Formats: sequence, C-alpha cells, structure tokens
Amino acid sequence: MPWRDGTGPPWWHGKMKGCGYRLTVPRHAILDVLSQTKEHLSAEDIYLAVHKVYPAIGLTTVYRTLELLVQTGMVFKFDFGDGRARYELSEGPQSIGHHHHLVCTGCGRIIDYTDFIDEEIELLRKTEKGLSKKYNFKITNHLIQFHGLCGKCN
Repeated sequence: MPWRDGTGPPWWHGKMKGCGYRLTVPRHAILDVLSQTKEHLSAEDIYLAVHKVYPAIGLTTVYRTLELLVQTGMVFKFDFGDGRARYELSEGPQSIGHHHHLVCTGCGRIIDYTDFIDEEIELLRKTEKGLSKKYNFKITNHLIQFHGLCGKCN
C-alpha cells in the first residue's frame, strides 16, 4: 500500500516481514535514520537522531534493535578501532553497494570506496576460492578495512 505522498514503502518493509518480524516504530525509526545518511553512525548517534522524533524510544531499545537488524542482514556492524561500533544499511536505493573502507588512524575519517582495481578483484577472487576449498566453506560476503593515515594526517 502506498504512503500518503504516493510513494511505496521502503525496501525494509518486505525484508522484515520475510524474516518473520514486525516493523515496529523503533525498527522503522532506526532504519529511517540509517537510510538518510552516508555516515557510519554509532548506536548513540542513532539514538540521538531517533530520540528527537520519538522521545519514548530509549538507548537500550536502539541497541537491541540494531543487533536484530544486524542478525537479519539489513544492517552492517563495523569496528573501526575507535571503541564504538558503527552501523550502515546493507542495501536499498541509497546504498553504495559492496564497498571497502579506508580508516584514518589519525583523525578517524572513514572513506568508502567501490572503485576497485583489477588486481584487487583478482586477488579477492583467488583468496575466496582458496579459502572456500581449504575449509570447505561457502563465502557469501566479506568486509575489508585498511587502516592508515589520510592525506591531511600524513
């Protein structure tokens, strides 16, 4: 059923139902916050954004909801070494698709990149194939982070 403005519901409606969960107000609010940013938000960042619109939603609810969304594969959880878990949507119209991260250890800047070089793609294919064979393991995804110094900190 379309929204009042004539658009259809976001992709996560069907995904939640398909995973056997209802789309509660906190779940919708958190997914909405994540869908409107390109940043890697912490649970506290998400809580502050959600709390402005829904003051009854507590930080504990945000943490529990994020864990559920990570388990369903709707949200990715990252550890960039700053002591705080960071989150981003795994798919959707605003998603940049599969990407890797460059993490500056100086200023904490996180750069998403998708413009993979041919050698990187070939190395990843070989690595995935070798690991799959060696451990009899079907690889469905991977997360790669490179840590170092950005141009400003270098």
